[in-house]
Amino acid sequence: MRKFVVVALLFTLASSSMSARAEVLNKDQKMVLVKTISGDISPKSVLASNNGLVSAHNMMYRHSVTIYDANKAEIIATVPDSVNLADFGYKNYSGLYRGAPVEGAFSPDGKYLYFTNYAMYGKGFNKEGHDTCSPSSGYDKSFVSRIDLSTKKIDAVYPVGSVPKVVKVTPDNRYILVSNWCSYTLTVISIESGKTVKSIKIGRYPRGIAVSNDSRFAYVAEMGGSNIHRINLTDFTDSLIPVGSNPRAIVLSPDESKMYITMNLSGRVQAWDLVAKKTIKSVKTGEAARSLAISSDGTALFVVNFFSDTVSKVRASDMKVLQNIRVCNEPIGVTYDSSTNRTWVACYGGSLKVFDNK
Repeated sequence: MRKFVVVALLFTLASSSMSARAEVLNKDQKMVLVKTISGDISPKSVLASNNGLVSAHNMMYRHSVTIYDANKAEIIATVPDSVNLADFGYKNYSGLYRGAPVEGAFSPDGKYLYFTNYAMYGKGFNKEGHDTCSPSSGYDKSFVSRIDLSTKKIDAVYPVGSVPKVVKVTPDNRYILVSNWCSYTLTVISIESGKTVKSIKIGRYPRGIAVSNDSRFAYVAEMGGSNIHRINLTDFTDSLIPVGSNPRAIVLSPDESKMYITMNLSGRVQAWDLVAKKTIKSVKTGEAARSLAISSDGTALFVVNFFSDTVSKVRASDMKVLQNIRVCNEPIGVTYDSSTNRTWVACYGGSLKVFDNK
C-alpha cells in the first residue's frame, strides 16, 4: 500500500511538472492575431519605435509613411513622401518631388523617423531604379528623408546611392547608415553635419544592417553574395563573415554573442556565433525568408516567408520553429514592439497584421 502511495505521488508530481512545462511551452508558442489594419497603404516594411509608435513605409504605390499608436494599433498620421529638394539646399532641383518609402529607422532619442526612397520622381530624375542592377546601370541616385515626429513633417533630406534599401541610426546618434542596392555601397552620413562621410563598397545587392550597442561595428548583408560585412565605424575597415549564400536581414542577440540572418533563397534562418565564428544552427521557416525581428529579451525570432504567405516564430535558444501562421499574401515586413509585446507584419497587398505574444 505504501509503495502504491509513493508511486501515485511520484506520478502526480511528474504530471504536475509536465503540465507546468506544457504551459510554458504553450506560452512560448502562442502568437495570436488581434487586429488587421487596412486603408490606403501598401507597406514594404513596418517598424516599431519601442516607445509607443509603429511606422509603415508604403513605396511608390501610396507615396506615404503611415504612423500608428502602438498601444491602440490605430493610425495617427499619414506623412506624404513629397519634398521640395531646393528648400533643403539642393538648388539644382526645382519643384515638388515624390519618393517611394522602403524602410525606416527611428532615432535613438525618439525625435525622428528616417526613411529610404527606392527612387525619386520629378524633374531631373529620368531613370528609375530596378531590382536587377549594378553600378554600371546608371540608375538615378536617391534620397533619405527625415520626419520630425513632433510635427509629422519631413524636415531634412540626405543624398544617397541608387535604390537605397535599409537605413539604421547608430545608438550613439552619430551616423545614419544606408545600404544602396544598385550602387553596391553603404553610405555613412554624419548626423551632426548632415553630410556623407564615407561610401563603402560592399558588393552585389547590399541590404540588411545591424549595429552593435556600442556603435563600434555595423554588420551589412551582401545579398548577392555569401558574406556579412563587419564594418569598423571608427576607421571604416571591412572584414568578412562567410555565412553562406543570399543573406538578407540581420539582427543581433541582446548580448551580441550571436547574429541571426535570413537566407532568402533557401528560406532558412541561421544563428551565427560571433565569438566562435561559426554557424550554430539553421532552420527552414518557409519559401523566401525575408524580414526578421527579435524579441527584446532575445528569446524569440519572427520571420516572414514571402512565397509561403506565412509568419514564423522561432525559439532562439535552439532554433525550433514554434509557429507557422498563414498571415496574408506576400508578407514582406515584420517588427517586434517591446512596449506592447506585439509582433506586426506588413502585407504588401495593403494591410498590417498585429499579433499578441501570450
